[in-house]
Amino acid sequence: MEGEADIVVGSCSKPCGPLEEYLIPDYILKPDVQQVIVDHAPRCPVVVFINSRSGGQLGSSLIKTYRELLNEAQVFDLSEEAPDKVLHRLYVNLERLKMEGDILAVQIWRTLRLIVAGGDGTASWLLGVVSDLKLSHPPPVATVPLGTGNNLPFSFGWGKKNPSTDQEAVKSFLGLVKHAKEIKIDSWHIILRMRVPKEGPCDPIAPLELPHSLHAFHRVSSDDSLNMEGYHTFRGGFWNYFSMGMDAEVSYAFHSERKRNPEKFKNQLTNQGTYAKLGLKQGWFCASLSQPSSRNLAQLAKVKVMKRPGSHWEELQIHHSIRSIVCLNLPSFSGGLNPWGMPGTRRAADREFTAPFVDDGLIEVVGFHDAWHGLVLLAPNGHGTRIAQAHRIRFEFHKGAADHTFMRVDGEPWKQPLPTDDDTVVVEISHLGQVAMLANEPCRSQSVNDPSLPSPAHDSHGDDKEDTAEEDEDEFEDGRRKFGAADTFKLPDEIDIAHLS
Repeated sequence: MEGEADIVVGSCSKPCGPLEEYLIPDYILKPDVQQVIVDHAPRCPVVVFINSRSGGQLGSSLIKTYRELLNEAQVFDLSEEAPDKVLHRLYVNLERLKMEGDILAVQIWRTLRLIVAGGDGTASWLLGVVSDLKLSHPPPVATVPLGTGNNLPFSFGWGKKNPSTDQEAVKSFLGLVKHAKEIKIDSWHIILRMRVPKEGPCDPIAPLELPHSLHAFHRVSSDDSLNMEGYHTFRGGFWNYFSMGMDAEVSYAFHSERKRNPEKFKNQLTNQGTYAKLGLKQGWFCASLSQPSSRNLAQLAKVKVMKRPGSHWEELQIHHSIRSIVCLNLPSFSGGLNPWGMPGTRRAADREFTAPFVDDGLIEVVGFHDAWHGLVLLAPNGHGTRIAQAHRIRFEFHKGAADHTFMRVDGEPWKQPLPTDDDTVVVEISHLGQVAMLANEPCRSQSVNDPSLPSPAHDSHGDDKEDTAEEDEDEFEDGRRKFGAADTFKLPDEIDIAHLS
């Protein structure tokens, strides 16, 4: 099975080469298959994960094409099998074969690359699984844009338009993956603690239908004083952004409508048009006094940040006009816009800020007044209201102006109930390691370690540094050790954990 293809993305052209360079033999993927002798190790072995429900019918079509070109056993439909189970099976088998002296298994372990096709939420799901496995040599990930916003693929040079699904297009993409460079990006852990409502106000979607990137966990033992009756704690991770306010409300309206009428959302261009119409309807261009959830965020939450590892919490003063806050890790939001921009030295308020590096251990916090404010991002050097760069950020919601607000993690929104009595809803975001992505040219994401860029004004903070101040009394300390995306991952007794983590 061979094929050659040249691909053109911008000014880049890369050869696909023989398809054998990507193939993984059955016995590597399936522990019960007999071992075979292979003449040459694949130069770029890939495991492909595709969300068949993304991109209208494109997901299913893409699965068909990849399975025609590669070994069917290395292409997975995420609606049928979760990525943690797939990678569990693969890495346990690789470790067994390595211990038996299988040279091909060692080479595939070293050079394996993952491809994920879906929306930003699908990509984040896989990144969470890879992070939770804590492998000694985690595979880098390439993203195929099959969603509406496609911020993750766009940030790393993979485009934002839904791709063609014919064989030549897939061969072209494989060529790019083979020649792509690796880039580390920060991983962000999010914890949400709340009292679970028995009914409303989460209609029309069922109460507490949170994104699949948020997972329930037991924060403390049942007899601990912190384990309050009726409270639930959820944890998860994100790699692009967390937002709350009006932008998340529009996104929620879009997802709710798509869930009710999926047949109307099979085209990316139509989806984007529907999204814009919902923005007008929800009052994103014109403040709605009749909707409490659209009031300024200063009325809803107290916001605190820890700017550096080991520093103390500082409360932020959020301007009363801010109706949406975005905590941004990558330079792409709402389909390719860069809300942080590039801070200069002219304005005193900007002098403490740096460029939005994706691996500096800091997250950019940006505010928006309304959609008209967001339109400044279309202008040269346009940006939102820069609020802070932080290593950790905490939102505390008390009884106040509204009984709910809207939140969003990497494209997945939900309607968040807020306290109606003396309770507190807490959302805390903190840095937790890094994950490897594959980047194509041109890549918008910048590394703090890139020698071609000017040095940042502050020291970078990698995942080797740990918070030292106030950490002993951190009520969420136990819950911050992983994202929860791979809770089902368990190693068999015969596999030595030291080889994997």
